[in-house]
Amino acid sequence: MNIDKQEQETKPSSVQVISRAANILRILREHPKGLSLSQIAKEVNLARSTVQRIVAALEQENFVAAATKKGGIRLGPEIAMLAAAVHSDLREEIRPFLIQLSKKVNETVDLSILDNGKVLFVDQIIAAHPLQATSQPGAAFPLHCTANGKAILASLPIAEVEKLLPEHLTQYTENTITNREELLKELEVVRKEGVAFSREEHINGICAVGAVVYDRMRNLSAVSIPLPSTRFYGNEEKLTTSLVKTCQYIDQHFDVQL
Repeated sequence: MNIDKQEQETKPSSVQVISRAANILRILREHPKGLSLSQIAKEVNLARSTVQRIVAALEQENFVAAATKKGGIRLGPEIAMLAAAVHSDLREEIRPFLIQLSKKVNETVDLSILDNGKVLFVDQIIAAHPLQATSQPGAAFPLHCTANGKAILASLPIAEVEKLLPEHLTQYTENTITNREELLKELEVVRKEGVAFSREEHINGICAVGAVVYDRMRNLSAVSIPLPSTRFYGNEEKLTTSLVKTCQYIDQHFDVQL
């Protein structure tokens, strides 16, 4: 068998494996809490043994990882690193708008994305205040009790939202919404008004307002303004107006048609 004929015979098989691996990663993206090998096999319509071989290879490269000590598979840390690389150009394009917004409201401004069932901070403009609310890029917060998290949730299909939300919503403060139905009702309001709030729901003394933006590929991000509650209450309208205008400018920059 000559080399050309070998390449022709092995290439389709290699492409098929890549395609199957991609399908598995997409399924895991839709199930951030993880799936068993049998569940993955059912979702992608492949034999469990085939899925096991592909998952083992993906796990070796850190594209997937164990969901819990008891088992199950979820997306791995390498995916987050790849996502960060993809979003690096996005950060550079959006950063001037974030700087302008931070100067206008004289507060810290965050940029975050949805990652493995949480909201992941990818950029931040820190305001010059002795008392400020900051989170290092790379930090991950829950979706259900943060302004950026709720803004993202409200922009997703309801079926995806229900998959992302755990059965029991963790209570972080006395203001945290722990009832799923109550949270879903609030997300309906966020969907209509285009902004989400966190009123000391994740951390006592810290509030925030958040809204989503889209890039040219319709990838979703959230811009938020976190600040101490003492500077939040009474200034909601000013913060909201400035945030919404900035998000509109960003969408116009990317020529997003909503």
